[in-house]
Amino acid sequence: MNKVITDGVVLMPPVFFDGLDVWSSQNGTPGSNTYDGATNAALVPADSDFGDCLELVKTTATQKLRYMGDTPVLPGCYLRVRVRVKAISGNLPSVRIAAWAADINDNHVAGLTEEGTSVTLTTYGKVVTIEAIIGAGNRTGVDMIWGTTPVYGHFGLDLTGPDGGVVRIEDISITDATDVFHRKMMDIVDVRDYGAIGDGVADDSAAFEAADSAALGRTVLISKGIYNLASHVTFESKVRFEGTVTTPTTVRLALTRNFDLPTYIDAFGNEELALKKAIQAIFNFTDHGGLDMCGRRVTLSAPLDVHAAVVDKDTFANRRVIRNGQIQDDGSAAWDTDVFTSSANYAASNKTQLSNVANISQIPVGSLVTGTGVGREVYVTSKNVSASTIKISQPLYGAPTSQTYTFKRFKYLLDFSGFTTIKRFILADMEFLCQSVSSGVMLPLGGTSFTIRDCFFSSPGERAVTSIGDGCSGLQLDRNQFLSKEQTVEPQDRVTIAFNVNANDAKIRNNRAVRFLHFGVMNGGGHIISGNHFFQGDSAGTPLRVPGLILTSPNCKTTISGNYVDNCFIEWTNEHDESPDNTGSFSFGALTIADNIFTSIDSATWFAFIVVRPYGTDHFINGLNISGNTFKHTGGGSIDRVDKVDASIAPLDMTRARNVMVIGNTFTNIVDRISNPVTLSVSEAGATNTWEVELATYLPFGGRARTVAGVVPIGKIKNGSNAGVYTLPYATVNQGPNASKIKLNWSEPVTGTIELTARMDNPV
Repeated sequence: MNKVITDGVVLMPPVFFDGLDVWSSQNGTPGSNTYDGATNAALVPADSDFGDCLELVKTTATQKLRYMGDTPVLPGCYLRVRVRVKAISGNLPSVRIAAWAADINDNHVAGLTEEGTSVTLTTYGKVVTIEAIIGAGNRTGVDMIWGTTPVYGHFGLDLTGPDGGVVRIEDISITDATDVFHRKMMDIVDVRDYGAIGDGVADDSAAFEAADSAALGRTVLISKGIYNLASHVTFESKVRFEGTVTTPTTVRLALTRNFDLPTYIDAFGNEELALKKAIQAIFNFTDHGGLDMCGRRVTLSAPLDVHAAVVDKDTFANRRVIRNGQIQDDGSAAWDTDVFTSSANYAASNKTQLSNVANISQIPVGSLVTGTGVGREVYVTSKNVSASTIKISQPLYGAPTSQTYTFKRFKYLLDFSGFTTIKRFILADMEFLCQSVSSGVMLPLGGTSFTIRDCFFSSPGERAVTSIGDGCSGLQLDRNQFLSKEQTVEPQDRVTIAFNVNANDAKIRNNRAVRFLHFGVMNGGGHIISGNHFFQGDSAGTPLRVPGLILTSPNCKTTISGNYVDNCFIEWTNEHDESPDNTGSFSFGALTIADNIFTSIDSATWFAFIVVRPYGTDHFINGLNISGNTFKHTGGGSIDRVDKVDASIAPLDMTRARNVMVIGNTFTNIVDRISNPVTLSVSEAGATNTWEVELATYLPFGGRARTVAGVVPIGKIKNGSNAGVYTLPYATVNQGPNASKIKLNWSEPVTGTIELTARMDNPV
């Protein structure tokens, strides 16, 4: 910065030979005495050192010389007043730069330093340079610190010491010296000043570290160039990039004071590489818990393998967040699903292993496995090429000893599957723009508390969120939007799935999922599923409906509450069981379905909202609470029931039903309104000993009439003679071809009305 150049400010006083009438022997203020015609001042036309100059005889204790012009003093501008002098004869005086400061009203500003350092002349004829710097700021090197009150000054010099000496004075120079303080004033340290080359070849790591150490709170400037960093660099100062850096894959650049994606993009000049290097940094220093993408969109040319980007870690357990950005694929062939087929053997005794896998080297970890007896969402978790074995995420319920399997490896925008364990990782306020090509996020193989919140998954090609192992333990999906690519595809023809879970304790809350094949496929237990809205399409008419939520652990210890289940159903299976026949397990139980809204539009009469599908024999319901739900069918007609057992593989054993609570639900356009216990009014108009009560339309899941909890007469029970009968009947349960009837046996033929309470289970 130079005000003379940039703003045209006039600083230099006129030369002495232009006239001494502007050179004061006092403070330089208007009306003060000048050296024009003074007996102790003379102009010398041809001094051997100075050329034209002023010769002055010291006649007073402080002989002043001041330019009478108003030299401006500007905030942020520093003035250098410089003069060369030499003693000619007589006593040798001392010389100093001196000034007089004035405010905007032309008044003297008192209390300021107005003299520079005094220099004593010691030799006749020796040229001595005297200078001082004047400015507003309190900076090292400023001789006269004036603050911002003065707006101009009268500058010159003082001769002090003994009188009688003769001194020659070269023309006084006043220049803008702001550039002396430029680095400190602009709060910038340039790496080139500390040895950086910036040719893309030389290792500039040491220069970067040196500049950072010297910054002391200032910003480090990476000026134009390409800087090769062969070693890790951590900036403790803020950094601004005009140039770019290049590093080996294993070398980290950590920006601790402006750790955000735009700065990394400035650093590397490529947004995809920048995202990788920023992720690498966040896994390797603790100054920041989160990477802010600052709303930037990054287009990836290939799946981002997070483990490969981090390079040096297989496990990570500290809280980290990636937030506030968009990631999308570029639509290239790099996103195409890899499909392989291979023969392999399976034995229930080694329930999560495939053996004798042909061509095992070609099968990627993270591949979806399909084949006979393979349940939904089974993935390859690892492989041993030398042993020809593959580990899979779930057992197979009915796989033959040997068969050909298909392996599909979907491509994910963020793929964490290379990590053995990650804990407490968060994706927040992100949008995954899959463009019907890529999938969204693949979770790490193991870990806990992976959280995805307030994110959008738009048009995933195959999956939005996939767990291939136990990295979904404690998974939290909160307030996300899952938007399928299959908006116009009939439900049964869709292929995309929003998420899956293999481990325990997932929290699936307040999400919205639109027209997937399934919203979620969940194994494990201890899940809380609440506040979600998942629907398969209101305009689907009456084609085959598909499950929105699938629970594949029979004793699942799960709560499903406050959801909006829209044109789809909840399916409960044991398809991830290597021995699906029940041989003494708890079977289907520990499930609560409460306070949900269930809606169907134009669905077939056989459609049901809650379906139990056993994959083996001898299963039963052992602890189920269906309460406070709203079941509603619209669009014409009605549906038969809200509940169903899919016995296409095996039925439920209803003789063992236990602790089933179905109460407080509401039904609209539902023919059979289920309840357990069920209480209804029973009347007989003609006297008879035995009253038969059919409960099939009331008992859940085709249950048997197993227990009578109460019989209360409503009004008088009368015999054939119209006389009151005050004995109670005894009940015979499990009557009729479906065991859904109860017989009430009276001591004599009677008529009247009773209130009957019955159950399809053993309540304890």
